[in-house]
Amino acid sequence: MERAREHDACPGALSVHRAADGALARIRLPGGVITAGQLAALAAAARDFGSEAMELTSRGNIQIRGIRHPAAVADAVAAAGLLPSETHETVRNIVASPLSGRSGGAADVRDWVPRLDREIRSEPALAALPGRFLFGIDDGRGDISALGADAGVQVLGSTVAVLLAGRDSGVRVPATDAVDALRIIATRFTAARGTAWRVAELDDPTPLLDGFEVTARPAPLPLPPRPPVGWLPQHDGRVTLAAGVPLGVLTARVAEFLAAIEAPLVVTPWRSVLVCDLDEGVADTAVRVLAPLGLIFDENSPWLRISACTGLPGCAQSAADVRADAASAATAARAGVAAGVHRHFVGCDRACGTPPGAEVLVATGDGYRPRTAHP
Repeated sequence: MERAREHDACPGALSVHRAADGALARIRLPGGVITAGQLAALAAAARDFGSEAMELTSRGNIQIRGIRHPAAVADAVAAAGLLPSETHETVRNIVASPLSGRSGGAADVRDWVPRLDREIRSEPALAALPGRFLFGIDDGRGDISALGADAGVQVLGSTVAVLLAGRDSGVRVPATDAVDALRIIATRFTAARGTAWRVAELDDPTPLLDGFEVTARPAPLPLPPRPPVGWLPQHDGRVTLAAGVPLGVLTARVAEFLAAIEAPLVVTPWRSVLVCDLDEGVADTAVRVLAPLGLIFDENSPWLRISACTGLPGCAQSAADVRADAASAATAARAGVAAGVHRHFVGCDRACGTPPGAEVLVATGDGYRPRTAHP
């Protein structure tokens, strides 16, 4: 695929994007993991130096918009321990099964995420990896594999399947080799990509697997489970609360309430937040406090089937205030959304942030039209 520009302008905490509403910083959270103190620090940075409306991304990261003092935000991110490498900050794009080790799944892959993050940061060549390249670690339930990561692994009992661009390659490796396989594939992609930003853009991705043995017939991946929402019992008898965040907009005030619970937190690729390892009494109190603040704990809520890009006024490319239109669709008679159908409102044909399998509606300036091709 030929790109109109070769420079990858994905923002980070240091390399901000100049949007219509000011500078935008994207803070990478490998595996979506963030501590209560770190979330509180980001909320304070958003309130002090930018827009209080932080954004959760489809890669489990957090964005701060409307930044007036980029250096101050970068300092706050670093002080919170969320900027361990200045050279590799934009390439630490790792999604992993967010409930792994706590509920469901065939294996606990939580330790794989920091291991892969260290591997990425220790490889100088990977500083040149495009900021759009995505690593995926699926604990066997199929939630992350469905996201089409460039380099992914999925647990299959005693072995791990290696995936390229969300497709089974037929390569199987021991679980102990999964992180090394991801690093090798990414390093080879960096050397051979030309102007490609994603593995799917390569004419032939098979050289990325040189030296790996294909031992199985590539198989289609099973349908992913529904994203987790609500009260989720853990293996250890404690509780995880999975809170949907309408349109992925997490205000600094709500973030501070989440941080005040002082529990482990995970930002998911479905723009929700998991509050983990809670005793039942604490979980019950948390729901009573968080639900009135707008967080969603009802798996049948129409807000969970509606999403949107930034739109106006934040993005100058947009033809409409798509978030306002999406909110109207969610609140007005459930917008005629049938069960199982997800609608994604976008301001232009770039269709930023489109979830897999979503029905995409593109603003025209005079309503919306369906987009027939996924970006």
